[in-house]
Parts: sequence; structure tokens; C-alpha cells
Amino acid sequence: MTCRRGVLALACLALTACLTPAEAAEATPFSAAAFEAAQKGGKPILVAVSAPWCPICKTQKPILAKLAAEPRFKELQIFDIDFDSQKDLLRRFNARMQSTLIVFKGAAETGRSVGETQPEWIEGLLEKAL
Repeated sequence: MTCRRGVLALACLALTACLTPAEAAEATPFSAAAFEAAQKGGKPILVAVSAPWCPICKTQKPILAKLAAEPRFKELQIFDIDFDSQKDLLRRFNARMQSTLIVFKGAAETGRSVGETQPEWIEGLLEKAL
């Protein structure tokens, strides 16, 4: 009986590993050098302004993670800006609220959203960076 449970647990673990996207873009803390390199490389970029206490930001994170895991968004560079501690970057990007999503295609800003939690609308915003 114990052996069956062990085999079942290993099978579930293996299945989970197969379903987890290895190539998914992950949010990284904002770095001016990395952001400029992505812009010069013509990469699709998402700048996400968030705060740990923000319920809208908490709703956006799994939506963004799911979309970033899709093959069409594999090149998407995601940069996270902390609303509470990075005020200079808020001024640079003219972001006045947490839960702000800004997309770029290379150096050009192609879209912006504040407080959006509808997966379809967030997906449409990300598509503007492709």
C-alpha cells in the first residue's frame, strides 16, 4: 500500500513538472540597464507597478504569470516596480497608482492600464507589445 502511494506521488510530481512551463517569463525587479538592453533589442516589455498590500496587484500577478507562460509571450520581459519604495521610477514612468501595467515594443510605449483585472483585457494589453 505504501509503495503504491509513493509511486502515485511521484507520478503526480512528474506530471506537475511537465505542466509547469520552463520557459515562462518571470517578473524581475526593475533594472535600468536590463530595461535599456531590452528596449535596444526590440523586445516586448511589461513594466508592472505593484505593492505587496494591493489586492488588485495580487489579482493581476497570477493572470500575468499564466499569460507569460504562453509560447507567444516567451520573449516578454517583465520588470516589477515597487510602488512604496521606488518613487523615482514612478516619476520616470508617470505611474501614479499601484496596479499600473505599461507595455513597450522596444523603446516605444504601446499601451497602459491601471487597475485592470480582466484576463482578456490584460492579454490584449500584452499583445500590443508583440
